[in-house]
Amino acid sequence: MFKGIANAFRVTELRNKILLTILILLLYRFGARLPVPGAPFQDMLAHYQNGLASNGAMAVLNLFSGGALSHMSVFSLGIMPYITAQIILQMMQSVIPSLGELAKDGESGQRKITQYTRYLTVALALLNAVGYLFMFKSYGVSFANMGGVPEALENILVVFTMLVGAIIIMWLGEVITQRGVGNGMSLIIFTNIMAGLPAALVSSITTRGNVILTVATIVIMLLIVPIIVYVERGQRRISITYAKRVVGRKLMGGQSTYLPIKVNTAGVVPIIFASAILYLPAQIAIFFPNVGWVQSFASALSKGWVNWALSVLFIVFFAYFYTSMVFNPEETADQLKKQGGFIPGVRPGAATANYIKSVIDKVTLPGAIFMAVLAVVPSIIFWFTGDPLIQAFGGTSVLIMVGVAMDTLASIESHLKMHNYEGFFK
Repeated sequence: MFKGIANAFRVTELRNKILLTILILLLYRFGARLPVPGAPFQDMLAHYQNGLASNGAMAVLNLFSGGALSHMSVFSLGIMPYITAQIILQMMQSVIPSLGELAKDGESGQRKITQYTRYLTVALALLNAVGYLFMFKSYGVSFANMGGVPEALENILVVFTMLVGAIIIMWLGEVITQRGVGNGMSLIIFTNIMAGLPAALVSSITTRGNVILTVATIVIMLLIVPIIVYVERGQRRISITYAKRVVGRKLMGGQSTYLPIKVNTAGVVPIIFASAILYLPAQIAIFFPNVGWVQSFASALSKGWVNWALSVLFIVFFAYFYTSMVFNPEETADQLKKQGGFIPGVRPGAATANYIKSVIDKVTLPGAIFMAVLAVVPSIIFWFTGDPLIQAFGGTSVLIMVGVAMDTLASIESHLKMHNYEGFFK
């Protein structure tokens, strides 16, 4: 592991990518603590933070923002607008034929979809910013620190600042993805979760007053990590044989290989997407702070048995949905047929596509259920214990952190192997 890190910093290009990624993440954490104009002083801020912590849905949104929401920072909106925009665009690809064609149109089509995602992100961020302003007001927050500025202008400045913050977050994530290492948005989520860990540890000890139980919780979480890694790297290998053929004067083909089907092809995407959808009502409820049934509906979807049941359903659904987006059995079968490859005992063409689809369906289900259970069980435990460490560092957080860490290490490893260095994994 340490040898792999040393090798990574020996490669100039990779070192620059790693340093750029670290610098951007530090810049993001600075923005997560930088307050909006006219943010209230400590007494009013503490009252707001206590109210936020008592709202289960908003507490989770605060977790995913890395505590930015509780500090009324420039980055209060976090990455949720961008993730929600991605969900909408990806689901619309299967409904709107023109978007589906764009997705298949190579790099130029992807650029257009990315542009649409940006526009939608700005629109959603504007709505969220207005909603957060309503929420701040509902907790009695005043932005009078601007000094003599009319209230209407105060509100516009606060909304505009959070909107710009969301655009900056989107830009930072894209810069990491394009010029850094790993996926930018996933790394920002990873950073947000890790930022809340120290406070969650202190709160767990002070709330429960039992260091042994806190240590036992940490040990159990660490023991789950190897299981997550095992499932993440698990795959079903479909045997592929290539027919012998003569090309010019050479005899080609005749070798056997395999087609790997990952148990968890979608990674942590289903959990992130499911969380974004389940906490969307909480964001909408911000606009109606005094409407009881809206608040009750948002709270029911954010915690309790309704949230647990829907989390399982959404995670399984998005696992299948995302897998179908990135792995097309028909295209794979057609490519095998063109290259002279076939699955032993299966006819080429439609029969091969159906066989691959059947394998994907069978393999994806246990991986999706595993993710769903790991995401929901800690929420159930938190419901009965109230331990803040489980809420901040539960199954969902561990899954996201392990998944993002593995993807980032895999990205670094691929760069190392291009320069004939040994990677992280044996």
